[in-house]
Amino acid sequence: MSSLFDPIQVGDLHLRNRVVMAPLTRNRSPNAIPRDITATYYAQRASAGLLITEATAISHQGQGYADVPGLYGTEQLDAWKHVTQAVHAKGGKIVVQLWHVGRVSHSELQPDGGQPVAPSAIAAKTKTVLIKNGVPTFTDTSVPRALDAAELPGIVHSYAVAARNAVETAGFDGVEVHGANGYLLDQFLKTNSNKRTDDYGGSIENRARLLLEVTRAVVDAVGGGKTGIRLSPVTPANDVHDDDPQPLFDYVVRQLAPLNLAYIHIIEGATGGPREIADRPFDYEALKAAYRKAGGKGAWMVNNGYDKPLAEAALKEGDDLVAFGKAFISNPDLVRRLREGAPLNAWDKNTFYGGGEAGYTDYPALA
Repeated sequence: MSSLFDPIQVGDLHLRNRVVMAPLTRNRSPNAIPRDITATYYAQRASAGLLITEATAISHQGQGYADVPGLYGTEQLDAWKHVTQAVHAKGGKIVVQLWHVGRVSHSELQPDGGQPVAPSAIAAKTKTVLIKNGVPTFTDTSVPRALDAAELPGIVHSYAVAARNAVETAGFDGVEVHGANGYLLDQFLKTNSNKRTDDYGGSIENRARLLLEVTRAVVDAVGGGKTGIRLSPVTPANDVHDDDPQPLFDYVVRQLAPLNLAYIHIIEGATGGPREIADRPFDYEALKAAYRKAGGKGAWMVNNGYDKPLAEAALKEGDDLVAFGKAFISNPDLVRRLREGAPLNAWDKNTFYGGGEAGYTDYPALA
């Protein structure tokens, strides 16, 4: 049986263990530019087999929260280069999560104060974060406008450009397409947020079209071996749900199978919440089987509420990688602590979003 601490080949990436740091939004990048402390933060955690960065906007339109980073400007790419260099100096591997928030935004964060965009003009019953008098403040999202079909090729192109710049300019080892958690690509997938009647709405095939076009474009830009994708079949995050998620996501992974992706990253249950949702049953083993039966060879990454015993059980059942979230916030040396059975530092949720070093780079490692 594979151990959490065994190496593994994931697409083009050779990982020294199977512990993955999940994407964690921290709101510490004013003007969408990572700071020097961002390089320190990720380098501290470079003993993970793979680091996945916080979600990072592919364009100004894709921005949805204050002080989150981007990939669409020279200063942003230069700043990310310092991060990747710091991680590589510690022997780590790091990929960036490509993000377009869609309707989960506010006009104050959009170009020229415009409306956020979405598959349909339906407001998300959720909050975003604005900075008010220097304080992160949860604020209702703005009402979006529906994207015209003619705009969608431009969004696909933005993903591809961001991916290429991330790898070729910023020095990332790869990219992860964020297709989860109620953001733009997930909004197109799910029935309650997509009421379109054109080629991007209605049937499963139509609702999955944009996600698949984006993923194929990213693969064309950087190669399947440097591309992963994150999916969340049943999470209610950011006010999304689908009337029948099993056939939808079985279809999605069957279409992803020929792309030779590095990995498929699956959030089980509600993001950051229960692993089982009573009114939203889902068969994750059947999903994995659908991917494998269609010829998919990418590593299968599981995420949500994992501790060491649960992670070891997942590997025993045939999963390949396990992503840990909040535990990595407060434990920069989480891999060592898991290996040695050492106690974990408690996290301070008051410092999750915004601020400086406190609650970011000042958590102690083992002596």
